[in-house]
Amino acid sequence: MPSKQSKPLAIPPELDAEMTPAVRLFVLSLLQRIEDLERQLAEKTPQNSSKPPSTQHPHAKPPPQRRKSKRKRGGQPGHKKHERPLKPTDECDEVYALRPCQCRRCGHALCGDDPAPLRHQVWELPEIRPVVTEYQRHRLTCSECGEQTCAELPPGVPAGQSGPRLIAFTAMLMAHFRQSKRRTAQFLSTLLNCPCSPSLTVKLQQIATAAARPGYEEVVRKLPGQTAVNADETPMKEAHRKTWLWTFVAKRMTVFAVRQTREATAVDELLTDQFTGVVMCDRAKMYWRVGRLQWCWEHLKRDFQALIDRGDNQARRLGYDLRRCVRDVFRHWAAYRDGDISRAALQRRIAPVRRAVEGYLHRGIASENKSLVGMCHELYGHREWLWEFVRTEGVEPTNNAGERALRHAVIWRKLSFGTQSAQGSRFVETMLTLIETCRQQGRLAFEHLVQSVQAHLSGQIAPSLLPST
Repeated sequence: MPSKQSKPLAIPPELDAEMTPAVRLFVLSLLQRIEDLERQLAEKTPQNSSKPPSTQHPHAKPPPQRRKSKRKRGGQPGHKKHERPLKPTDECDEVYALRPCQCRRCGHALCGDDPAPLRHQVWELPEIRPVVTEYQRHRLTCSECGEQTCAELPPGVPAGQSGPRLIAFTAMLMAHFRQSKRRTAQFLSTLLNCPCSPSLTVKLQQIATAAARPGYEEVVRKLPGQTAVNADETPMKEAHRKTWLWTFVAKRMTVFAVRQTREATAVDELLTDQFTGVVMCDRAKMYWRVGRLQWCWEHLKRDFQALIDRGDNQARRLGYDLRRCVRDVFRHWAAYRDGDISRAALQRRIAPVRRAVEGYLHRGIASENKSLVGMCHELYGHREWLWEFVRTEGVEPTNNAGERALRHAVIWRKLSFGTQSAQGSRFVETMLTLIETCRQQGRLAFEHLVQSVQAHLSGQIAPSLLPST
């Protein structure tokens, strides 16, 4: 969908008559600068900038580069059939043996059994009724002194009316399945027959946060010892204040943290000075202090596309040349990732690509084109941060892992508009860390949270969130 052209800016006639030639020239130059900036802003798309894809209207998206397939949607003729496997008969709750009474052709009576009957299974949900356990605490009076003594609850029994699995399930509804507190309360009340209100969900989320917090802090302490970390951040809100949700993704653990700032102090706090690994990130300067970086080539691809989309022929030519190098980088990396070539072969194939990229950056620096010099000078000055993935095992050329980890949080933020308190922020960072870390390790987040709540209520040590091996 083409963008609407804005009317060119002009000096009003009554002001133009009062201006000196020098002032008129100065104002005209400012107006031209404003028009250039507005044009550049209008030309920014998710393909050539860091704007999220959701900001672009579906009809404004560029046509796909691949040709549309002529095949119909769905399964193709001859494809392998996929169906749900039948449960063993002895595991079914009820089994009905159905026998025909008479022959369908002549009507003769039939008897006997089929050694291999056709099995048809129907899955159904039972009526959901919560298990309610009553504890009768007797209060007895001493016959000697008259003092009354009331029996204590057994260890692990919550002081409230919600058990560990209900607490964990409520927290998962809000954190993992992105339900609001009101809809969570409605779900518990109408489908699970557990009386609930939005205020009760807040109490339950605080219990879940306290239960899972030891595991969260354990993962945070282990983060500086990782060899490769994907880092990214996204804005969010806490009440009426702007905050930032940070994410650090290692091989088998992920840490989320809500902080009031986007400054490098958050990086110092979470990675600490003990971190000696590589951070895969975009070109944001708060990560520069880490020392060893791998700049994301997907972000660079968008930067080079922005050069192509400009009206400057010099910038467009450089953008095409650099984008061609990006394709070579991804092609060689895909061959190494798929096991088709060794790391030594990857290094040999990347060497000429690196020389070409650095030559193009030299050309941009020498061009004296203001739209090229700054970016090319920065990339060439930190060119080692473009090729760390070639030298170091476990480092990838993109920050896709960090962006994938943030995707769930971004969708949740759009639905909830952020948190309303510091307690809500602690719940978000704790639960997101637990959910993503369990996913990386192939563990069930719900079962881990249930165990954490049980340990919290009984005063025991919380289960570890660290990988077992």
